[in-house]
Amino acid sequence: MIRYQVGDVVRTRKPHPCGGDQWEVMRTGIDFRIKCLTCGRVVMLPRPKFEKSVRAIVRSNSDDNQTGK
Repeated sequence: MIRYQVGDVVRTRKPHPCGGDQWEVMRTGIDFRIKCLTCGRVVMLPRPKFEKSVRAIVRSNSDDNQTGK
C-alpha cells in the first residue's frame, strides 16, 4: 500500500480541464484534498477514487524530510 503525505505532488491519469496533471496533496485520510498546480483549483476526493486516479508520485514530501529541507 502506498502512503501519501501532505505536501506530496502526484500525477493523475486524466488531466484537469485546465490542462494540468500535477496535484499537491493538502489533506489525507478518508478523503483527500488536492490542489491543481496549474490553476490552483482545490478538489476533495474519497480515498478509493484518489488512489485509482493517481499515476505516479512526482515529488514525495518524505524525500524532503530525509534530506533536511
